[in-house]
Amino acid sequence: MTNKKVLEALNKQINEEMYSSYLYLSMAAYFDSINLNGFSSWMQVQSQEELNHAMKFYKYINDRDGRVKLEAIKEPPAKWDSTLDAFKAALKHEKYISDCIGNLVDLAVKESDHATQSFLQWFVNEQIEEEATAKNIIDQLDLVGDNKVGLYHIDREMAQRQAAASSGAAE
Repeated sequence: MTNKKVLEALNKQINEEMYSSYLYLSMAAYFDSINLNGFSSWMQVQSQEELNHAMKFYKYINDRDGRVKLEAIKEPPAKWDSTLDAFKAALKHEKYISDCIGNLVDLAVKESDHATQSFLQWFVNEQIEEEATAKNIIDQLDLVGDNKVGLYHIDREMAQRQAAASSGAAE
């Protein structure tokens, strides 16, 4: 297995990914509470995707003969001022996760852990996509502003998102 510092950081990232899943599930519940079922559905898929990310870290640690250590997941917010506000919070969170992944890469480089560096590259690329997706939705919500018909159409579009089939490899 990798050294103790890298193992601790990887375990911390499992918690970050689990929190991400929990945050998006909380956002889904918020959208359900304001009858935006398409946004809720989108967030439920996002929550599952984040759980899959946590499981990638879990599997990697086990594959490298490390010990997974799970910690408490902090409580996420339960309410946002608007749909736009929720997605701005999602983008802020994705930027935070990008920083976490970047810090992990830096640590793996510092510790000459080539296997972990290779493993993390998928997450580096995934975070580019995550941030771009959130930004695109924010741009759409900005475009419609307070127009309820526009929000209705975006909500319907959001309902079309399907969960990616899990291949056990990078998703």
